[in-house]
Amino acid sequence: MKAVLVQEFAPLQQARVIEVEDPVPGKGEVVVDVLAVEANYPDILVMEGKYQVKPPLPFSPGKAAAGRISAIGAGVEELRIGDPVAVQVEYGAYAQKLRALARSCFRMPAAMPFEVGAALGLVYQTSHFALVERAGFKPGQSVLVLGASGGIGSASVQLAKAMGASLVIGGVLGKDNADAARRIGCDHVVDMAMDDLHGGLREAVHVVTDGKGCDIVIDPVGGDANAAALRAMAWCGRMVIIGFASGTIPTIKANYLLVKNIAVSGLQWSDYRERTPDLVRAAQEEIFRLWEEGKLCPLISDVLPLARFAEALEALRHGRVQGKIVLAPQD
Repeated sequence: MKAVLVQEFAPLQQARVIEVEDPVPGKGEVVVDVLAVEANYPDILVMEGKYQVKPPLPFSPGKAAAGRISAIGAGVEELRIGDPVAVQVEYGAYAQKLRALARSCFRMPAAMPFEVGAALGLVYQTSHFALVERAGFKPGQSVLVLGASGGIGSASVQLAKAMGASLVIGGVLGKDNADAARRIGCDHVVDMAMDDLHGGLREAVHVVTDGKGCDIVIDPVGGDANAAALRAMAWCGRMVIIGFASGTIPTIKANYLLVKNIAVSGLQWSDYRERTPDLVRAAQEEIFRLWEEGKLCPLISDVLPLARFAEALEALRHGRVQGKIVLAPQD
């Protein structure tokens, strides 16, 4: 089979698509013929050795895929050869075949395209856990999503709307991203490329929340946007930090937390995958159900062949992607 192979932690352009041996499933494992791969910003960090988990070298990157089961290991009873599945793994998805634990495979609805199955993977799981487990989301609450036109952002917007948010505000950079945020369901959009972000974001949020501020902030961006969003929160608001796409890790001013009883938490979703697989399965089943009900439609900006993985990842690195890029491994 063909796979992207990382021989050493280095700039992602040094990885190559090469021929490697087909994987064989072990006990409790399956092999999936991969038809679509979700390209994600963390893939860059993993390949360049900057992620909190460093796979043993050599390895193939990629944390989420969709395809059909082609081989089954001992002890696997809940899946059959030919089943269409979405797969969540720590690494290995940038390949034509993927070996994975059976518990990390989720049978897709029969009508779901594989590109959609892949795009409803890591970012929607992350957004679901951010909203439900970390932020304690309840219907009727307002949500501010930073980077609303990106992968995590667009998933958070759609999930918040699907689960009954009263108001979803998208924070973006530029007109094109603002247009994309509106298309995916934001009730209001704030262009954060303003002169006074520190005060301007709070003012914009207060205008549409009758001066209350937002109940929940989902932050995959960090940097100056984080501090501005903190000031735009309501009393007893909850912020969930997911990542630092801006490249800058923010410092939280604790006086804001104290004065307004604000809670700030972080989310490392893969911990849930390892520690609470039943919760992950329940979340994925709800995500699939919401798609079947027409309440979720992942924004897929492009589908590229696996050989163009570096192009896809560089676009993610530089914030040029609206929604998701999906890779197609099969020739």
